[in-house]
Amino acid sequence: MAKIIVVTSGKGGVGKTTTSAAISTGLALNGYKTVVIDFDVGLRNLDLIMGCERRVVYDFVNVINGESNIKQTLIKDKRTDNLYVLPASQTRDKEALTKEGVGRVLEELSAEFDYIICDSPAGIEQGAQMALYFADEAIIVTNPEVSSVRDSDRIIGILQSKSRKAENGEQVKEHLLLTRYNPKRVADGEMLSVTDVEEILAVDLLGVIPESQDVLKASNQGTPVILETSSDAGQAYSDAVQRLVGKDIPHRFLEAQKKGFLARVFGG
Repeated sequence: MAKIIVVTSGKGGVGKTTTSAAISTGLALNGYKTVVIDFDVGLRNLDLIMGCERRVVYDFVNVINGESNIKQTLIKDKRTDNLYVLPASQTRDKEALTKEGVGRVLEELSAEFDYIICDSPAGIEQGAQMALYFADEAIIVTNPEVSSVRDSDRIIGILQSKSRKAENGEQVKEHLLLTRYNPKRVADGEMLSVTDVEEILAVDLLGVIPESQDVLKASNQGTPVILETSSDAGQAYSDAVQRLVGKDIPHRFLEAQKKGFLARVFGG
């Protein structure tokens, strides 16, 4: 049976889809058969970041409605073995995602995959609630600023009260992923620190993704940033995947890098 992991946040634009693409790719690179599902009906973006937008024929809603089957609809990633994408519909309403329909699709996928990554839309509307309802674990993505952290706290409350596990008296395992982190801005008092965010949310830290132009560049190229192995952001996502599967990896990129003598002299 697959482990179902929702990638969620309260606020839009914090890097959920980038994270879903990176985490699912990282799991596949580690030998786990993985499918990543776009729950953002009407506003799909996952297929763009995964570089498979031109290969979408059927979508998640088609499967729910019986208009296509799983094998017809899944898109196999060209770069990474063991990785598949289930795209969202661009033309349907979010109400098309029903608890019964989503549950049926996840049950079918669970028989074949090791991990199911659910890329949730922001907020608490239908798509987001469907994405988190069936989750075994949750990656809560937040930026180090007050409004993002506050909204993430609300999502944690929903996970703890409206998920299937909550209904059964169990708890969804939560992980905190802090994105767009800039240690220099933290030192200057412009951002919350890792410790600040951990204290507010009281969730175990999965990873800290440094602020990086490589993330935008990779997204524009249709490449999960985790494949950019020379990038700090790519390395940070790779570390996060290792922690997700139970390995003890020290956190990096938490401190501002000190410039060497030549860099200080020549402004490098």
